[in-house]
Amino acid sequence: MTKMIGMTGNEAVAEAMRQINPDVVAAYPITPQTEIVQIYSSFVSNGQVDTELVTVESEHSAMSATVGAASAGARAMTATSANGLALMWEIVYICSSMRLPVVMPVVNRALSGPINIHNDHSDTMGARDSGWIQIYSENAQEAYDNTVMATKIAENKNILLPTMVMMDGFIISHAMEAMTTLPDDVVKKFVGSYKPENPLLDLANPVTIGPLDLFDWYFEHKRQQAQAMIDAKSVILKVSREFGKISGRNYGLFEEYMLDDAEVAIIAIGSTAGTAKKVIKDLRANGVKAGMLKIRVFRPFPAAEIVKAIKGVKAVAVMDKADSFDAVGGPLYKDIRSAMYGKRGGKIVNYIYGLGGRDVTEQNIHSVFEDLKTIADTGKVANQVTYLGVRE
Repeated sequence: MTKMIGMTGNEAVAEAMRQINPDVVAAYPITPQTEIVQIYSSFVSNGQVDTELVTVESEHSAMSATVGAASAGARAMTATSANGLALMWEIVYICSSMRLPVVMPVVNRALSGPINIHNDHSDTMGARDSGWIQIYSENAQEAYDNTVMATKIAENKNILLPTMVMMDGFIISHAMEAMTTLPDDVVKKFVGSYKPENPLLDLANPVTIGPLDLFDWYFEHKRQQAQAMIDAKSVILKVSREFGKISGRNYGLFEEYMLDDAEVAIIAIGSTAGTAKKVIKDLRANGVKAGMLKIRVFRPFPAAEIVKAIKGVKAVAVMDKADSFDAVGGPLYKDIRSAMYGKRGGKIVNYIYGLGGRDVTEQNIHSVFEDLKTIADTGKVANQVTYLGVRE
């Protein structure tokens, strides 16, 4: 029987981790992620899980310990934010290259400097090409659900790629909302027991971990890694369907919100989608055919599926809560533009917003749709990239 409860995003993720009961959790505190492992440590202390909790001196060590545990054959997890993810950088790439199915909740926070503890997506967008699957959450419910699903996705024997589960710092991580959890036994059965591939501690079948891999085989191994990411789309959808059967909550690679007949639409990631839904409802009530495509899975990037979803929309605004600092636009925008290259479709523009936790209001979203209506009516784009809500 499912249970409705009030939880913050951090509590929801810690609860999902408790139900998964990984063999090893190694972590170091960083705002606004700290609560996840802090709460989880109480589960360890109370004997609610049999996890080996490893407290380390840095995030680099946290990811190193997690990689070591996963290499040995353990189901291993960690969690981080922003500068912590940046300090892990070397080992983040090693983890995916070694095909270790680590799951890491990441509470999105602006990446310094200047020092800022509030939300944007600069941390995980910076890691978008690290070989990790990336799944974003709109609210605490999705953060819980995505964490449960991530374990089964990462451990699929045809994938074996580490997976990040994202939620917006403070906006989701520290805000309480009503959500539904699953019974412990249902989650345990859904996730299943972990059967590691070629564990280091299988002494009867010795393997080499972290070898020197030069030009004779490196390329082939990277090609295998790339293929696993390609294959991950179908596995993500399969696991999502299976999760829908036990929870009644159905997920795809993205969510189409009032998009079927939309003439103007935005593409967004994370908590901003909730604000946008309210604005779209208001616009629809006033006869504006507005819609939204909310990205859930950013890696692997669902390019063909996105093109199909927005092909009939006259004007689209891609909302980026991170900048690439290359004078071209944000990371999501460039992936969307690349996907649309050579395809028929409407005009596409970029809005960079919310950096460092700057509020995005209903008025901000309304202004984006006003711009889109002008573009749809005239066919002309005044600004390809707009910094939304910034003081000039």
